[in-house]
Amino acid sequence: MKNKLSPTSYRLLSVRSGQIYDDTGWMLDPPGETTPSLLRAEYACKQINLNPPSTGIFRFADWLPFHQYLELSEAPYTYKSKELASVLGLKNLWITFSGYWPDKGIHMSTCSFKELEAFSVCSRLGSHPGKIVVVASAGNTARAFARVCSDNDIPLLLCVPEDNIDALWSDRPFSPSVHLVCTASGSDYFDAIALSNLVANLPGFLAEGGAKNIARRDGMGTTVLSAVMAIGRIPDYYFQAVGSGTGAIAAWEANLRLLADGRFGNHKMKLMVSQNEPFTPMYDAWKAGSRELLPLDENLARQQVEQIFSKVLSNRKPPYSITGGLFDALQDTGGDILKVNNTSAIAAAELFAETEGIDIHPAAAVALASLIQAIGDNRIDPEADIMLNITGGGEKLFKESHTLHYLTPDHVFKPGAGKEELNEVMQVLFKDIREDLRVS
Repeated sequence: MKNKLSPTSYRLLSVRSGQIYDDTGWMLDPPGETTPSLLRAEYACKQINLNPPSTGIFRFADWLPFHQYLELSEAPYTYKSKELASVLGLKNLWITFSGYWPDKGIHMSTCSFKELEAFSVCSRLGSHPGKIVVVASAGNTARAFARVCSDNDIPLLLCVPEDNIDALWSDRPFSPSVHLVCTASGSDYFDAIALSNLVANLPGFLAEGGAKNIARRDGMGTTVLSAVMAIGRIPDYYFQAVGSGTGAIAAWEANLRLLADGRFGNHKMKLMVSQNEPFTPMYDAWKAGSRELLPLDENLARQQVEQIFSKVLSNRKPPYSITGGLFDALQDTGGDILKVNNTSAIAAAELFAETEGIDIHPAAAVALASLIQAIGDNRIDPEADIMLNITGGGEKLFKESHTLHYLTPDHVFKPGAGKEELNEVMQVLFKDIREDLRVS
């Protein structure tokens, strides 16, 4: 199949200026523009053509910054709910599931939609060889990148809070090309991001880019493409829990491409995203009518993150305010942010398992709880097409049937680590490849 899929033709649009750029291989920001803005891929193919299901996520390659075909990917799976929909009183509830659910024919071995990001980013990386990719994560993203990079011998450095490393498991050993460094116990995702930024500035390393990477967003956007192909039209509502909001931005961008395609409707689905209280920085800003995030005490933020059910929803610097970010996506779609407490999220997880027959991740439970909340507030037309993005599930089932291997830290950085310590550690971890690159 590798020889049958050609690289995708696309250019990059600065959402703020409207300027079009050729992708130099790993462009993350509009060159020469002083005001921050996301870039957006503008694909030459305006009407998407699907590849065979056997190609996994690359069945949507027309709308991915695709440079290199990678084996073992899976596409999201969308189906019309019966049992859960009946309990909720909904006529057209469509569940897009990313995870491990053999009965539905989906076998994502990391049990998370972060796998979609990892395959897409690593595919784009095919145009930028010879660098060590640096990824910051609170857990699920790191697990996904570790698995994809292990399977494809891609040099990778993960930066993860030490308290979150129990999320770094796999059903098979990790490749020596994958290394893990941690911020010390008591740190959070924001600290891991700060560490990754320091490392990415060293010679020979390449920042994955997070929300700024078009491949990450368009990989996540395949959840919407999956739903639309199953429904036959653009949904009316889109529900997802958000930590950074990148998945919701991706959903909005996919919606815009589907409008240009012209075959699936002419409306924008309402983005109904949710945060897990008490950590709700985007909810607080949105309800205050503020494009900018409100001031938040660092110590209070850490305390709040410790309390939430879904630890992955803990980004203190999300792409909310940036042009083309979540604030713009919500405004453009008439969307909203809801907040969900732990009790409601736990109850939602139990309800999904009882009605649909599979365990789901805490973030997905937050999304379902927000849907239940919106129904209770009479904010949803019960006959509308509703897409519920179950961003992770089947982990309990997977762990029951597989022997697990865990990635252990190569180094733990204490607060205040300097460039000298960073460079020394990286020289040791990537000695062979750095010598090949002649990095001093």
